[in-house]
Amino acid sequence: MGLRTALVFYTCLPLARPTEALNFRGIAAWAPTVGLVLGVMLTAIAYLLPLRQPLQAAVVVLLWLKWTGGLHLDGAMDAADGLAVTDPARRLAVMADSRTGAFGAMAAIAIVGLKVAALQTVPVFPAAMVAAAWGRWGQLRAIWQYPYLKAEGKGKFHREGLSRWAVVGNALGLLLATTLLAPPWGWVWAIGAAAIAWGVGAYFQRSFGGQTGDTYGAIVEWTECGVLILGHALTTAYSYSQFN
Repeated sequence: MGLRTALVFYTCLPLARPTEALNFRGIAAWAPTVGLVLGVMLTAIAYLLPLRQPLQAAVVVLLWLKWTGGLHLDGAMDAADGLAVTDPARRLAVMADSRTGAFGAMAAIAIVGLKVAALQTVPVFPAAMVAAAWGRWGQLRAIWQYPYLKAEGKGKFHREGLSRWAVVGNALGLLLATTLLAPPWGWVWAIGAAAIAWGVGAYFQRSFGGQTGDTYGAIVEWTECGVLILGHALTTAYSYSQFN
């Protein structure tokens, strides 16, 4: 029940009846697992569709965006617009504006472009699973550790019922999974991914003095980019070592 509810909230997958009342309390703990599910689906599409690069990478990223409904990318765009404001007191108001600013548009282009570029050299399996899961773990850690800035908001309920063990347990599971899914340097990717997820959350905390639903989305997107770029670097280094 918890995973299905999390999938309903974090994705656009048709898993709930229109009249069904769902309790979203505690779904944040399932966010990394949602990332793994998305990664499996993206991997299946990549292997079922006979597409060459860069078209395969572009299709995977577009489906990645479609299945999440742009939930996290929208947050990354709003966070970028907020960061563009020099007066910290006005940042939340700017982020609440439904209109997209120049910095938000540039952030979206950068995120999509980086993902497409990275997936041309990193295999979709396990890269999509690793990136999507760690991105959501970064969000999970930020939800648990940092204060929420708004009295009301879509992201406020995520902290309800969330425990330290959910954060730690997910981290340990992802460290093991990444190590096993991506030999021989999976352990390096695992440690690096954890550091990226932690660092991105810390950056937005330092920039805003707290978190909002938008910064949660930004943590997911930028962590995914960082993990994919790290995967590209490790793949390149491994290929070089094999030929030299």
